[in-house]
Amino acid sequence: MGKVEGGMKCVKYLLFVFNFIFWLMGSFVLAVGLWLRFDPETVSLLNGDKAPDTFFIGVYILIGAGSLVMLVGFFGCCGAVRESQCLLGSFFACLLIIFGAEVAAGVFGFLNKDKIIEDVQNFYTTTYNENSNSTLIISYQKVLNCCGTVASPCPEPKPDTKDCETGIKDFFNSKLYIIGYVGIGIAGVMIIGMIFSMVLCCAIRNSREVI
Repeated sequence: MGKVEGGMKCVKYLLFVFNFIFWLMGSFVLAVGLWLRFDPETVSLLNGDKAPDTFFIGVYILIGAGSLVMLVGFFGCCGAVRESQCLLGSFFACLLIIFGAEVAAGVFGFLNKDKIIEDVQNFYTTTYNENSNSTLIISYQKVLNCCGTVASPCPEPKPDTKDCETGIKDFFNSKLYIIGYVGIGIAGVMIIGMIFSMVLCCAIRNSREVI
């Protein structure tokens, strides 16, 4: 079996290093997804019976992507070390699928960002109008440092206290930006990985044809 030599050997080692970093990034993405899912502040705002679950759909996509990225990074490392066209081809195909999923998740998040915030605001407003002293409302006010709504502001709000609808918008915007930035970062790294894997696959095939 032919082995890549010269500059292509450099590509082989670069691909291995890249895949190790890719595996670490998958671990990071998985950690971020789990943090967003089990963050006490976020959970306390969305633990009601009728609380919207649209935000957690994006988080579950992130957790799934992180787990898959870790698995793909591992197979990519094996493919680079063994110079296996089969493993590298599978690695490339998986990267392509994950890239497509990332783009779809990004579009989903972008198109539904305002809806997610609006759903949580409506949930809060409905709960607040039913019982402004409920445990859930107190949790919102404590976590977001807010009080009341735009239509029903608190009679004597503390200094620097905003209405909870604005607080919800600021809070979930920051969380959704995290998901967006992580997704963009992964997509960029995946493009580099696909280029490296194609170059190494071509080099392995050419070396075998020479022999």
